[in-house]
Amino acid sequence: MSSIIELLPKVVSEGRREANRILEGLSNTSRISLQTNELVAPNKDRAQSELGATALAAISGERRPERWTNRLIYGDNLLAMQALLAGDPDTGLPSIRGKIDLIYIDPPYDSKADYRTKIELPGASIDSKPTVLEQFAYADTWSNSVGGEEVKGTVAYLKYMYPRLVLMRELLSEKGSIYVHLDWHVGDYVKILLDDIFGKENFRNDIIWSYHRFSRRSNNLFPHMHDSILFYAKTKDNYYEPIPDDVRNNDRYERGYHVVVDNGVKKLLVYNEEKARQKVDFSKYDKISYTNVTATTMGDVWEIPVINPRADERVDYATQKPEKLLERIIKASSNEGSIVADFFGGSGTTAAVAEKLGRKWITSDIGKPATMIMRKRFIDNETKEFFYQSIGDYQREQMSATFGSRYRIGDLNQVVLQLYGAVPFRPEENPKHNLGRIPRTKHLVMVVSPSAVVGYNTLVEAQEYMETFQGGWDKITVLGWTFDPKLGEIANSIFGDFDNVVDFRVIPPDLLDQLKSKTSFKKLHEKVAVDEDGTIRTPVRFTSLQYLTLKDPVIIGDEVEIELENYVILSADALPLDEKNRKKMDEIIARDPLALIEYWAIDPNYDGKTFRSVWQDYRGNTDNDGDNLHVITKTRIPLGASSKVAVRAVDVFGLESEVVLEVK
Repeated sequence: MSSIIELLPKVVSEGRREANRILEGLSNTSRISLQTNELVAPNKDRAQSELGATALAAISGERRPERWTNRLIYGDNLLAMQALLAGDPDTGLPSIRGKIDLIYIDPPYDSKADYRTKIELPGASIDSKPTVLEQFAYADTWSNSVGGEEVKGTVAYLKYMYPRLVLMRELLSEKGSIYVHLDWHVGDYVKILLDDIFGKENFRNDIIWSYHRFSRRSNNLFPHMHDSILFYAKTKDNYYEPIPDDVRNNDRYERGYHVVVDNGVKKLLVYNEEKARQKVDFSKYDKISYTNVTATTMGDVWEIPVINPRADERVDYATQKPEKLLERIIKASSNEGSIVADFFGGSGTTAAVAEKLGRKWITSDIGKPATMIMRKRFIDNETKEFFYQSIGDYQREQMSATFGSRYRIGDLNQVVLQLYGAVPFRPEENPKHNLGRIPRTKHLVMVVSPSAVVGYNTLVEAQEYMETFQGGWDKITVLGWTFDPKLGEIANSIFGDFDNVVDFRVIPPDLLDQLKSKTSFKKLHEKVAVDEDGTIRTPVRFTSLQYLTLKDPVIIGDEVEIELENYVILSADALPLDEKNRKKMDEIIARDPLALIEYWAIDPNYDGKTFRSVWQDYRGNTDNDGDNLHVITKTRIPLGASSKVAVRAVDVFGLESEVVLEVK
């Protein structure tokens, strides 16, 4: 196997070629777009029915197209950045190309760590494995192809990073800067990529973040007690505001004064006289103002403590960074009103600090747990309204990238059927190549195209197949890539009590990546088996779907009372859990299903297009009931002008459900 040094030129050439292909395709009609799932006007439930001014504006739909709205994006940042570069004329969202003044990223470090999510539920603690779409975020291990050679580890990681760094450069303004936060695992290698992309002349600093923490004793090395933050500018004219070391890096800055030595004489530096007046005896010093002192500029070694376990800012995210670190970066390289971006959002620290400092922000992450944590954090901080977005036609884009633009849907359908354990019907019986059967059963399986959303039309078609295709079937499983959030409501209207009749499974979003090599399908298919009783065993995880039910709304004066009734997870065996944790989950589903709701929100004036979230509650918000492990299940909110109220819920695994109610 070739060494890193031997493969590095190929990493650069292939990464540059991929980035150029992406940039050249931005003007295509089939360009990637961002799908707005939610417009969130933060208003966590402190007092029932109290909505802030921002929330009321969102209810009435009074939003100016030219007004900036911050963005939280779920999905692969390579696709998210393509969408931001291209813009979306259909929704009035312009291109952000050349508009971002500061990018900070804290990408995975090729540490080989497996970041599982611990979920605290009533009576149980459950470890959730990362779902397939979140492998980059949680299982920090890498594989890729470079120069026709299958590679793992650092080389694969560098291949992943190169085109992303190129797109970040395109997004930066001419005065823009990027800070790339890494540690000893890959820092030196990534610096080579950054020198190539940004130019060695635009390297500004290798900032050392020094910290103290408990560390195991080692007999052959010093404990690792610092990270590196590589600071590059796009041009020689990057914005930079020096931070005085002897003022801002001192707790006396908060008190309004600082003692300095001027030509051997102690003097009192005053930069907030109102604060200082009550705390300092001015008669002891010669007083000078802040503007009369040339303070020492802060150096490139920053001693900032890691987050205290009891700190208010802590959100229990494994790689969370302290707000003070981001505050220093944002103040140094952006102005109020600048756009600040973080494409490995994690716990949301960059966006949270940017909000506090009067900056606009964009943040994204490929992990559902990360996006849930960020959304709750922004609501808790009462940020300005923001879009929660995802990648439109995610699977179509992945398919084109994997197989080229001339892929055949029918061939892919056949592959999916076989990996699920179904036997495809012959083409003359099955012209769409999308139907199969589970051996020895009356169980039909239907695959839906990656460009289609499984919704009403799909279920009508499934019902017809189930009743008429080859004499009828006892059960049908629908395998899809994207599902309508109101699927449970739709299925009830078509099938009635459908739990034992219709099953829904999500095709893994990274399945196309798994099928890149010629032998991958064969290796996966060899592990597929169906037991005598029809139980399917497959190495491919087809995940579950779910639905929410509500009690009938009650109108009380000019308010409506909304109450959650039940939460049903279909195919719980498909959740990302091992056997031990799955048994715990089965008990909770049977005993307390609403305990699985992580977050729910209400749009009291639903227009059938954009969900405007103007009321939210989530686990951990204890302002009302003091219960850290449950959401409240009932609330009242003012009636909107529309007769429709939409309720959206997200469970602890990031699975979403939506119900629309008629209230007038």
